[in-house]
This record gives sequence, C-alpha cells and structure tokens, in this order.
Amino acid sequence: MVKNTLTKIGLGGGCHWCTEAVFLSLKGVKNVQQGWIASKKPHESFSEAVIVEFDISEISLKDLIAIHLHTHQSTSNHSMRKKYRSAVYYFSLEDEKLIKMILNDLQNDFDVELITKALPFSAFKSSLEEHLNYYYKNPEKPFCKTYINPKLSFLLKNYTHHLK
Repeated sequence: MVKNTLTKIGLGGGCHWCTEAVFLSLKGVKNVQQGWIASKKPHESFSEAVIVEFDISEISLKDLIAIHLHTHQSTSNHSMRKKYRSAVYYFSLEDEKLIKMILNDLQNDFDVELITKALPFSAFKSSLEEHLNYYYKNPEKPFCKTYINPKLSFLLKNYTHHLK
C-alpha cells in the first residue's frame, strides 16, 4: 500500500496573484487554489489567500512556511491587513500545533516580531477563472513585473533547489 504524502495548508498575507505565482513555482506543490479564505471569529471575514496542496516527501511544511514568510510582509501590520491577512491556515489540530511550532522557530530568521498567525480554516471562495494562474498567463503585465517578479527573483536567489 502506498502512503499518501499529499497534504494542504492555506496561506495568506499578500495579493493572491503573488502568492499563487510563488507556490506554483515550487517542486512538490501539486495544486494552488487562489481566492479568499475565512477563519473563525475574530478572523471570519474573507481575506485574499491560496490553498496549497503539496507532497511532503518533496517539500516540507517548514520550507513552505519559510518561503511564505519571506515573500510577503510578514512583520508589517499595515493598513491593508484586513484584505491581506498574514496567516497560515490549518485543517486539523495536529497541523495547528506543528504550524505554531514552525512559526515560533522561524521567528529567529527575523529581527522584528512576525504578525503571521496560525488560524483554523473555515471557508474558501475561489477567484474568477480569468484571475486564476494570473502570473503565468500575464507575465508581461506591469503588475506582474512590479510585484511578482521580485518575489520570484528572491526564490531564484534563496530557494533555487526548490524551484521547478
């Protein structure tokens, strides 16, 4: 019997076009659903995010979370936080404990306190079809060049071994 090594997490923190492009670029990531995620009170409002399905035998949860923290403003409580909630959404209590432990460990990579929270997943609304896979359909658009390319350049410089 083959052990299922696929799992999923939700990630929010910046524009979902950016987050989608980052995670679609990684080995081990099998699917990225772009849209909005809601958690439980007091975080029940929908916020831009993605659901990442990945193979834990190819990329670790810790690496995914580290990449997430380094590719959005995970230490900044800026005015757009309601729209761009900085979070890692979990689907089980086991995942909650692990994600909190990873976030605590990764705090050492930052000089400023992380604002990223481990939150329970409650609901998901998908983006419209025309916005899915936005970067790879529109790499020449000014938005992509201005906001997404720097994140992908960061991956190329710091996480080359994880790139497809």
